[in-house]
Amino acid sequence: MTDKDISRHLTPVLAESLTTSRVVNLIGPRQVGKTTLVRDLYGKGSYLTLDDAGVLAAVEADPSGQLTSLMADVKDGPLIIDEAQRSTELALAIKAIVDKDRKKGQFLITGSSNVFANMKVADSLAGRMVTEKLWPLTAAEIKHAQPNQLLDWALNKSPSLKRIMPPEELTRDDYITLILQGGFPEPRELAERQRQTLYRNYINSIVDRDVADLLRVRKTDKLRLLIDQMAARTGQEINVSELSGVVGIKRETVDTYLDVLERLSLLLKLGAWTSGESRREVKQPKYHFVDTGMNCALRRFKANSFDANSANASQLGGLLESYIFNELLRALPHLDNEFRLYHWRSADHREIDIIADAGAHVVGIEVKSAATVSTDDFKHLKWFAAQGPGRTRGFTGIVFYLGTRKLSFGDNCFAIPVSGLWSDIRT
Repeated sequence: MTDKDISRHLTPVLAESLTTSRVVNLIGPRQVGKTTLVRDLYGKGSYLTLDDAGVLAAVEADPSGQLTSLMADVKDGPLIIDEAQRSTELALAIKAIVDKDRKKGQFLITGSSNVFANMKVADSLAGRMVTEKLWPLTAAEIKHAQPNQLLDWALNKSPSLKRIMPPEELTRDDYITLILQGGFPEPRELAERQRQTLYRNYINSIVDRDVADLLRVRKTDKLRLLIDQMAARTGQEINVSELSGVVGIKRETVDTYLDVLERLSLLLKLGAWTSGESRREVKQPKYHFVDTGMNCALRRFKANSFDANSANASQLGGLLESYIFNELLRALPHLDNEFRLYHWRSADHREIDIIADAGAHVVGIEVKSAATVSTDDFKHLKWFAAQGPGRTRGFTGIVFYLGTRKLSFGDNCFAIPVSGLWSDIRT
């Protein structure tokens, strides 16, 4: 079975959104399968792509007339508009149509960035439009498993490891393979050299084409250098002033470029969690690359790059943290509870890689790129819960590691194999 046969977990979410909203805006990185998903879901719907220069020119010249004509021909399903961010005139025309007709599911638009992000119509479309995000494939999708439910499990008053089905037993090399392959459907099926070439070509197309839809960049070499620097810093806090010196551009330009790369779903910004009771919590954000396979391609990492005698052996930790963060982020729409993800670090150097905040309950997550785990790996989690800012809330601590056993370390703290991210949870 190939990746083309994989069912996407977002399919039922997208279908439901089209029954409750007039416009559904499906965004995500280019080539993650947005077009395939919407065509599979609504094969009977009318479809056009603004990647076609002629179609784009016609829409730009008369957006209202073109959309009205196309809508008249729609029999079943929505009007699907692919690569909608390429049009500067589309948003207002859609708004005018759905203001006159309150029918649900009229438009399904897709794009590599949010076509409405900086438009004046954004606020007026409240209640008319919902935005969904399609990310690269998750491990659960690749393994044909259900969406990850670990965060819901962690909210139980006394989480039971027995409810987590036995995780798949993988070796360190198996995990490295998953990280190297990444989640983009087409590249991950290729041999290593061809895969990494395709990922690097993808970045070139982002710089040369998609960025131009959002921003006029005069020095694309500086943008490419910034992307390379961010790849080397995945899972790290970012000091923008330092980064601007390394890249050789103004701090304001770095901020603008980072914003564009985030809007294009190439980078993910993880804000700092604050308790509201202390000013000694560090508030710099972390950034994660959206895909570890793409990250490894940019850094020329191969299967043997993380051997013990390799200069890059220590880089596995940041990549594994980004891998797990991405898995958790992509599971959020499928959970019963609502979570917001952060990281946390205090001025005295206590830190937690990922904080999943559900309001009254917080889940602290640490990532360890080793096959063994010890009590010392939980010291920051347990301090946070007993003496730190988590003491006034419910708390569960998880250390993800490369071993094979589920283990309890007391005080609602658990060690779980990374493969637990695609294990079923018993109800």
